[in-house]
Amino acid sequence: MAHFVVEGPCKLSGEITPSGNKNAALPMLAATILAREPVTLRNLPLIGDVRTIVKILEGLGCTVDWLDPHSIRIDPSRLTSTEPQADLARRIRGSALLAGPLLTRCGRATLPFPGGDKIGRRRMDTHLMSLGALGARLTLGKDSWTVACGRRLVGDDLLLDEASVTGTENTVMAAACAEGTTTIFNAASEPHVQALCRMLNTMGANISGIGTNRLVIEGVESLGGGEMTIPSDYIEIGSFIALAVASGSEITIRNAAPDDMKMILMVFRRLSIEIDIIGEDIHVPVHEKLEVRSDLGGAVPKIDDAPWPGFPADLTSIALVAATQAEGTIIIHEKMFESRLFFVDRLIEMGAKIILCDPHRAVVVGPSELHGTRMASPDIRAGMALLIAALCAKGRSEIHNIEQIDRGYEAIDTRLNALGANIQRIND
Repeated sequence: MAHFVVEGPCKLSGEITPSGNKNAALPMLAATILAREPVTLRNLPLIGDVRTIVKILEGLGCTVDWLDPHSIRIDPSRLTSTEPQADLARRIRGSALLAGPLLTRCGRATLPFPGGDKIGRRRMDTHLMSLGALGARLTLGKDSWTVACGRRLVGDDLLLDEASVTGTENTVMAAACAEGTTTIFNAASEPHVQALCRMLNTMGANISGIGTNRLVIEGVESLGGGEMTIPSDYIEIGSFIALAVASGSEITIRNAAPDDMKMILMVFRRLSIEIDIIGEDIHVPVHEKLEVRSDLGGAVPKIDDAPWPGFPADLTSIALVAATQAEGTIIIHEKMFESRLFFVDRLIEMGAKIILCDPHRAVVVGPSELHGTRMASPDIRAGMALLIAALCAKGRSEIHNIEQIDRGYEAIDTRLNALGANIQRIND
């Protein structure tokens, strides 16, 4: 256990390179189970969730070799188990992604109900309905669930009841080696879903419609190995942009995946956030003043999340903190998770002017002068939002339960300190 001690306010400057996409790394690691040969993944983020799923793969019998701190070779040819270690699998939401690959490879998978961020109900229904439509039988236990099939899965036309990211990923992995053709309607199309599909095609799958809400998977007999590079994490890039503008700093973000940032940058402009795109890099200039830009007719604007290509739910907490430093009033509407905005009571304690209307909506009136306080990180994104607030606040802040932040942001204290932040990691 550890906590951060942050001295603010801080002015940052310099260059930073984002880590690999966390939400791409987890399904891509899970997909290695489908291969009959070794798979190499590069630009792997060294975060808590990745370490956990790598341990799970080792426990299933995969041979794991670290080629360098961010590159890994996984050989799944000697898979020995279909039951991931329960205490590890319960830690992360991404453990559910093992169902499709294990079912395809071994005909069976038994998993505990997954863990992850405590941000409200997170349905598993889409996963189970889709796997069932492909021929899997479901058995629900008190603390676990099992999917099994007596023979090869069979492709089908599937209409997902929601555009679930992990539900789409599980279904794609199960369908990759199914008999016949699978068409997924209302599929999620986030950059990490696209990255998984491109990886599977590199391994020999036949997936078309990548980047759209209609995926067509022509089943193949088996998948081989290959080498893939995990794309940059656009959520981390959005976090760095928000940190820079909220703290009045100037930074350059290298390898910043500008094609994945279009909607994020459009929404950020509602807070007068402007950036410069230089090739694959993003330069964030000093913003002397942030100001909420009203909608036509002077109406109060809002920032709300939506399935891709809408604004990502994982950035709503970050955008909310940035809004506390902008002059004007804006509504933050988190549609997906009913507990994600509950962290705002920490910001209110720091001096932010926020009205939590209900579990999904908050009104932010800015700018607010923040002051340091003692707080705890409830989940990955709220933890990063609180860290941004602490770097903008006057005085000392303590952030506890930083294991949540470490689950999604690699060595964030070291990397931000290199830009001029003052963050101490204290081991309890």
